[in-house]
Amino acid sequence: MKLKLGIPKGSLQDATVHLFARAGFNIYVSSRSYFPAIDDPEIECMLIRAQEMARYVADGVLDAGLTGQDWIAEHQATHGRRNGLQAVVDLVYAKQSLGKVRWVLAVPNDSPYQAARDLEGRTIATELVRVTERYFADLGIDVNVEFSWGATEVKPPVLADAIVEATETGSTLRANRLRIIDTIMESTPQLIANEVAMADEWKRTKIENVALLLKAAIEAQGRVGLMLNVRRADLGAVLALLPALQRPTVAPLSDDEWVAVNTIIEERTVRELIPRLKAAGGQGIVEYPLNKIVI
Repeated sequence: MKLKLGIPKGSLQDATVHLFARAGFNIYVSSRSYFPAIDDPEIECMLIRAQEMARYVADGVLDAGLTGQDWIAEHQATHGRRNGLQAVVDLVYAKQSLGKVRWVLAVPNDSPYQAARDLEGRTIATELVRVTERYFADLGIDVNVEFSWGATEVKPPVLADAIVEATETGSTLRANRLRIIDTIMESTPQLIANEVAMADEWKRTKIENVALLLKAAIEAQGRVGLMLNVRRADLGAVLALLPALQRPTVAPLSDDEWVAVNTIIEERTVRELIPRLKAAGGQGIVEYPLNKIVI
């Protein structure tokens, strides 16, 4: 038996392959094939556009797949919420950062429009059509929402009055002389599964194990482990300097006057923390990388 797993093709592809590598799964993508190889004989991968992932998982073509909450919402707005999908785990990673992607309503810098209500009767271009229509309907604003096949940022003001587009940093919008007037939704990638697949014990276990390892890889991102030895007399001063994921582990050494301290910290704090630990009495300080943290 194999688990049919969808990998998002496009902007999330490289970040997803990298995440799987940190989770212990090596995926080998070829430009000539939509079926990447993976070093797990129980998984069969397929490259699918993130926009289509929810549909293929819901239809049972795939057992599970990774896509954004934005495209799940778009699918559900079209087909209804009871559509055979089950969210397994939220995975906070993106193509440029570990932050969330925002779908924003944007207009040209010199546009007279200052808020969504000013767009009554106007044309909005976006790939996220159903979600955008629902946003304006909830506000009681009548607009014309047109599907955009891409390069959405260049359409205002000639081809559209405003756009709804995904952004992580806002740099592309600024480069195209656009300003944000509202946020439609925030989105992070999710591992989703087909409800029939989740009813199968073997597939459910496999999906949950993959989810556990992916989540553990994300938890380890930006963190490192730190080990050091310290005299018991100096332990209080050292522990006061250590922020920890839970609490530092303190273990006795063969010399009763000394203990070993092991903890997990944010990598960005290391360069300032190590000299302070040394000054507080820490010795034999070792920093080491982390691949996964299971909480």
